[in-house]
Amino acid sequence: MSIELSGVRKSFGDFVAVDDVSLEVRDGSLTALLGPSGSGKSTLLRIIAGLEVPDSGRVVIAGADRTDTPARSRDVGFVFQHYAPFKHMTVRDNIAFGLKIRKVPRERIRERVGELLGLVHLEGYAGQYPSQLSGGQRQRMALARALAVEPRVLLLDEPFGALDATVRKELRAWLRRLHDDVHVTTIFVTHDQEEAMEIAEQIVVLNEGRIEQIGAPREVYEHPATEFVMGFVGPVTHIGGSMVRPHDVDIATTPVAGGTEALVERILHLGFEVRVELVTGDGLPVHAQLTRQECEELELREGQIVYIRPNRLLRAVA
Repeated sequence: MSIELSGVRKSFGDFVAVDDVSLEVRDGSLTALLGPSGSGKSTLLRIIAGLEVPDSGRVVIAGADRTDTPARSRDVGFVFQHYAPFKHMTVRDNIAFGLKIRKVPRERIRERVGELLGLVHLEGYAGQYPSQLSGGQRQRMALARALAVEPRVLLLDEPFGALDATVRKELRAWLRRLHDDVHVTTIFVTHDQEEAMEIAEQIVVLNEGRIEQIGAPREVYEHPATEFVMGFVGPVTHIGGSMVRPHDVDIATTPVAGGTEALVERILHLGFEVRVELVTGDGLPVHAQLTRQECEELELREGQIVYIRPNRLLRAVA
């Protein structure tokens, strides 16, 4: 179930939300639309779903032009960030709703709902109501409901944005495992770089309605195509006029060739990762990322003078 967008453009009054976007999403893949607020990612997702009609361009799904096809006829499942379940219905009935509308036989509905409850790990909650579920459980119910009608494409608009950090991290891993099980062509919108890197096979970086770069997570992170991508997909620090990632900053406690003197201002211990905030003699802030073992071996402390140098430069392609 491949998706191909060609020259898609969408405006709302004088505001151009999507500007001449062309994109290919291969069958069975998991793609992230990543960008800041207002970059056009949600509008683009709604165009694919058929909830918005482009001003120009084409939307091709599975080889067929679906540009003017209504949403209900596209075989697309859609999950919003703020999912609104039917509060008066149980989890079981919420998941079954789309099947009942399509007049699927009762026995098949029962079987399908049972399969999905197992898939999203809600078997013990079938008879409960949405208000009795946690935020993460409600989102899993939303995904089960979207999958119930066996869509050929699954679209997720900031699906975990309203959840706390711990639940988001748990659901990221769960979504990836779910995708490996069901192999539905999936596109999700996020402004969270870590989320996109952790889940997606392909990342589409959007800015001001245009695509800045398309690539695998590692490619986008390590070989950014533009300065915008370089600064957006991960932290960037400056040393001697060069741009580097924090984990590519070497720290020494004695002078080294090509090193720059800096003062350790702050050390943050985050599990096995240590983030070090420094300032050079020119007053420029520098961020470094070490392992806990590296930090302990260096015996770093706040207020200490150290010497820093990049071990790999990050350069944008003009």
